Amino acid sequence: MPPTVRRAFCFAGAFGFAALACLASASADASVLDAIRARGHVLCGVGDGPKGYSSVNSQGAWSGISVDFCRALAAAVLGNRETVQFRELSEAERFAALQSGEVDVLSRNLVMTSSLDTTQGIRFPGVLVYDGQGFLVRKGQNVTSALELSGARICITTETADAQGVTDFFNGLKLPFDLQKFEKWADAKTAYATKSCQVLSANLSALATARQLLPDGSEHIILPELASKQLVGPAVRQGDDDWFSVVRWTIYALIAAEEFGINSGNVDTIKGSATGEVRRFLDLDLGKRLGLSPDWTQRVIKQVGNYGELFDRHLGIKSSLKLERRLNNLASNGGLHYAPSFR
Repeated sequence: MPPTVRRAFCFAGAFGFAALACLASASADASVLDAIRARGHVLCGVGDGPKGYSSVNSQGAWSGISVDFCRALAAAVLGNRETVQFRELSEAERFAALQSGEVDVLSRNLVMTSSLDTTQGIRFPGVLVYDGQGFLVRKGQNVTSALELSGARICITTETADAQGVTDFFNGLKLPFDLQKFEKWADAKTAYATKSCQVLSANLSALATARQLLPDGSEHIILPELASKQLVGPAVRQGDDDWFSVVRWTIYALIAAEEFGINSGNVDTIKGSATGEVRRFLDLDLGKRLGLSPDWTQRVIKQVGNYGELFDRHLGIKSSLKLERRLNNLASNGGLHYAPSFR
């Protein structure tokens, strides 16, 4: 069945027999790794926004941490980060496109939840970004913690679940708050900019983008607390364990490289390291077990960078968003990222 036909069929029966047929049809296809090698490129499902994750400019060039992760996969499997094609998918069509084999991986601001991981025929190999719903305030308010926002007027949009996040957060602390709801995110941002509310609440990348667009952006800070957790990572079609493993260990390779002090600029010189663990990471049997070449980690890091380089380039200090690493730092630096052993 052609991918476009399967995709339409998946839409028609997303919750019944047709959904099972979609999955059966997809699983009957060649493995994802074989398909990628046969066509010569990775098919990556992305979305135009939010900034920092995946976005396209007027020349059609894609950028973002999720976009660069797809380039890392291309480097791992095919040896060249440019052997990837990006397919822009709406939220309504993204899962059907993955199930039908129209894309090999979804890599965008996809939040991991139990319902998505168990009902859509997809799996999450790992966490790329620890995101969440935060709070933006003016420095002039002299507030350094969301625990100091008792009675504050907070603007959110009803387009998301942000109202529930704020409600759960402040009710849990037994703190009063005044929730101002707007149908559109643009209206919520305007209300904050005109001081109709004291706090703007949304996911961190949205807050960073809003801060960037304010005329006095440097006078606004994102508080350290999160109203809700949002674990963002790539998704693959259920049933292909080999491809699942490649995507999972590519995430870990980016993190491990930063732990080892390996970056895009020193891969070649550090190959002679006397540390056995580093030598194994850069030229190890895992590649053979994954169906990749022994030097796949070298190619990924040299062509794309380690995790810290990706984060800083698209979300962090070297980006326009200027988000702090916080939870996305290495565990050795107080964050949540660390990689298992590459034995």
